[in-house]
Amino acid sequence: MPRRSATHLSLLDYSEITNSAPISLRTHGWRAKCLQRLVRLDLPVPRTVALSFGTVRAIAAGQALNMTSLMAKFDKGQLMSVRPSPENPDWGGPGAILNIGMNDTRHAEIAGRHGEPVATALYYSFVQSYAQHVARLDPDMFEAQEPCLPALQAALYEYEKEMEEPFPQDPARQLAEVLRSMARAWEGTSARLLRQAKGAPAEAGLGLVVQAMAGGFGAGESGAGVIQFIDPVTGVTQVTGRFAQHGQGREALSDNPDTLYLTHDKRGPSLEEREPALFADLLRHGAICREKLREEMQIEFTIENGRLWVLDALKVQRSSRAAVRVAVALAEDGIISKKEALMRVTPNALSDLLHRQVDPRAEADVLARGIAASPGAATGRIVFTSTAAQASAARDEPCILVRRETSPEDIRGMHAASGVLTERGGMTSHAAVIGRGLGLPCVVGMTGVQIDARAKQLRTGRQVLREGDLVTIDGTTGSLMLGAVDLLEPALDAPFTTLLDWADALRDIGVRANADTPDDARVARDFKAQGIGLCRTEHMFFEDDRLTVMREMIFADSSQDRAAALDRLSPMQRSDFIELFEIMQGLPVCIRLFDPPLHEFLPHTREGMRQLADALDKPLSEVTRRAEELAEFNPMLGLRGVRLGVTLPEIYEMQARAIFEATIEANARGFPIVPEIMIPLVSAMREVELVKARIDAVAASVRIERGQGFEYRLGVMVETPRAALRAGEIAQHVDFLSFGTNDLTQMTYGLSRDDAGRFMSTYVQSGVFAEDPFHVLDTDGVGELLHIAAERGRKARQGLTLSICGEHGGSPESIAFCRASGFDYVSCSSFRVPVARLAAAQLTIGTRDEREAIPDLR
Repeated sequence: MPRRSATHLSLLDYSEITNSAPISLRTHGWRAKCLQRLVRLDLPVPRTVALSFGTVRAIAAGQALNMTSLMAKFDKGQLMSVRPSPENPDWGGPGAILNIGMNDTRHAEIAGRHGEPVATALYYSFVQSYAQHVARLDPDMFEAQEPCLPALQAALYEYEKEMEEPFPQDPARQLAEVLRSMARAWEGTSARLLRQAKGAPAEAGLGLVVQAMAGGFGAGESGAGVIQFIDPVTGVTQVTGRFAQHGQGREALSDNPDTLYLTHDKRGPSLEEREPALFADLLRHGAICREKLREEMQIEFTIENGRLWVLDALKVQRSSRAAVRVAVALAEDGIISKKEALMRVTPNALSDLLHRQVDPRAEADVLARGIAASPGAATGRIVFTSTAAQASAARDEPCILVRRETSPEDIRGMHAASGVLTERGGMTSHAAVIGRGLGLPCVVGMTGVQIDARAKQLRTGRQVLREGDLVTIDGTTGSLMLGAVDLLEPALDAPFTTLLDWADALRDIGVRANADTPDDARVARDFKAQGIGLCRTEHMFFEDDRLTVMREMIFADSSQDRAAALDRLSPMQRSDFIELFEIMQGLPVCIRLFDPPLHEFLPHTREGMRQLADALDKPLSEVTRRAEELAEFNPMLGLRGVRLGVTLPEIYEMQARAIFEATIEANARGFPIVPEIMIPLVSAMREVELVKARIDAVAASVRIERGQGFEYRLGVMVETPRAALRAGEIAQHVDFLSFGTNDLTQMTYGLSRDDAGRFMSTYVQSGVFAEDPFHVLDTDGVGELLHIAAERGRKARQGLTLSICGEHGGSPESIAFCRASGFDYVSCSSFRVPVARLAAAQLTIGTRDEREAIPDLR
């Protein structure tokens, strides 16, 4: 093994790999390390030299290499390639340059052995690449042409004219210039910003590998190809790839009449048919890579006169559903542990498996982009009202509900639609929250889009869409696309279930679901939530039969009239709760008492007011006056939540009675339940005392009336900074505190979650906020309030249950915070439950203090 030169050039003689200094991912990059592993597996890899990060930096700074020493590693006249080797393949790097060493002499030699067309194609390709990427000449001067001798001569002439010197003929000089060019390209400002956007640190280094080229040409079978052993979209075992006869590099992936399929294919001849022994070798090499590299690899290979060479291998780029299938298969085959399989899947990637997704192979005409608020894709015809969405659903026609922004009265339309798109809003806007709860694809805060509901038009920068036009939205990427786009169906298959079962065996924090309806509860059970952490009862009142009664209660002139209207609602509520309890089969159910301001249940248009006046048999003027009385300048901070419970106690009394009667019925049917009742928007201990006294009185009354006993737990939804700060005194009266981080974030920041999307991207890009605080929990500000409340609450009451029930509950970052803070569970939308289950397991695996105590699960 040669000693290192003074330039610190790290050379690997692969024939003596056991005696070499180890190649490190952190010093030479992923490609160099992978090639070393391939050599150690006795795969036929051409001789390769690896340059370390330090060497490449020295080259970029102008330090000269001992090219004589470097060239001695390769046979005289051997053509070479140079490829980038950053620490992470996702960070990119300069493109590979092939056929280094090609010159007039080599052209003549290759022409004598293999014919002038082969030699000319190699030389012409190298001149093009060198002129554009090394000499930095105008690419238009070297546009790709059919390689022929006149084209080659023209290219050489253009090079000499522009550079005022002939094309370099010395292979050592060619290689030195290629190395210098690639090193400097990596250090350029544009390249640095691009890789930093992909997560690379500012000081990320680049390694380079110089490899002897296997020609891919000759009298016998020759060419280059790429093979992989899984479908990159589904993850199903499947040999795919192409082989380009007399090709080089990744030419097999381009359209070429000389390209062969690898396996038997009706579209044309295959390598398997022509060279079964070579094909069998490729399968064997793939199996070795899978077992020893513990990964599904794509192999780049060359065949030279019937001899197989492995040039490179890299992890197959794959979809989320393929990532799950591959991780589970590798664990079930004993190649990796179950814990490692869990760590190989990004939690948020599971969202892609729960919904229909745009097929990555599909062609799409993207008209506009917005905020990806609820994952999944949907195709349908545009409608601009909830009524139109319901009519479309009645005709069994998929539709996309398009609104400037949604409100509670759009709930039925959202249920009827296949997807929702809004001009305004952010990650915690009404459309986004409800969309995630329903598992409905949703895009909000559309950039450059104007929605005119009256004219029934949606205007983008280049097109006007009208009601009935067919579009596709992608809530995973935030895209609006014209027409129908090919979609993939959800993948809730055996690998998905297996992976999450492994996660449940490890995680140490509970995961519940936010579920407002029986359908939501069924989804929660299907995704194995450990209960309902937030049931928002107000959503039950927007059904047609209930909305009218609700409005009668709002227009009641006395508490007796209100009670009479509420008596009509009580059986409906009781029925809802019985069904929820039955679905959850004894798992905990936390019911939040009525929260929104009453004006949300009133129509917002003149026509709606007229219809309401007819339904209530009241003058239009009286209906309008009452609506104006209920209107508030800032409803977020107005008469809502516990304030309604204090000022209009009949509402909470009705709900408490419905809960307790449903509890008795559920117990009688054989699914015992201890309901959890949560008081919203508390800011003072006295509010809790007043509401608790009334609920306790209702409980006592129901026990006496029914002659049945039951238990229940009372808690507070901590949504105001004052409630967090006074958690110690509040906790003395309750069994649990559940933090509603949506509203708590709004009040802590003084931001409207519905309007923040207008400027949030600017704030994040400017470094004001590290992330959108409505998307990622602010562990510094809001998190400090949570810490204070948790500490003071548990100090005042031992055994106090703590949880998060806002939209942050499904975020891996938020789960990490809750777990570290000793919270008992997180609650999130039903379709985020699988994400939370996996994230919680990964946090358990990644905790150093507990690593030894975690079972291996193998």
